[in-house]
Amino acid sequence: MKSSPVREEKFAAWSVGELAQRFDLPTHVLRYWEEQGLLSPQRDAGGRRRFGHDDLARVAIIVRNKAAGMTLAQIRVLLDAESAGRHTVLEEHLADLERRMRDMEQSRAMTLHALECQAHDITTCPNFRAAVQDVIDGTAFPSGHLA
Repeated sequence: MKSSPVREEKFAAWSVGELAQRFDLPTHVLRYWEEQGLLSPQRDAGGRRRFGHDDLARVAIIVRNKAAGMTLAQIRVLLDAESAGRHTVLEEHLADLERRMRDMEQSRAMTLHALECQAHDITTCPNFRAAVQDVIDGTAFPSGHLA
């Protein structure tokens, strides 16, 4: 009797190579995330890593949050069901996302203006200079923001 594809998928286990390929990651990244406590794959009889559905979700969460600018330390707190600091990490990350979105919107507006600006050298354009005056004055970014 054949098992259904849903049942096979439900109990599927992927090797580190298969999981890495699925997420277009080098295998060493998954091993590093395991060392950092973000992943805890099962091991087969030969000691090889076997990743299941919960691991797929964890990798997807890590990938998405890394792309959004979270550090591995922040993601570790996010994934730790026992962490008391989850809300703090999420609130800090949300504030960072909102700041970055404002920065990106300002950059978009500047780029649109530069496309339409008659000045060949945008540094001579009063409107363009006004858009970066806070950076010139040193008031745009918190200390260490661009480091």
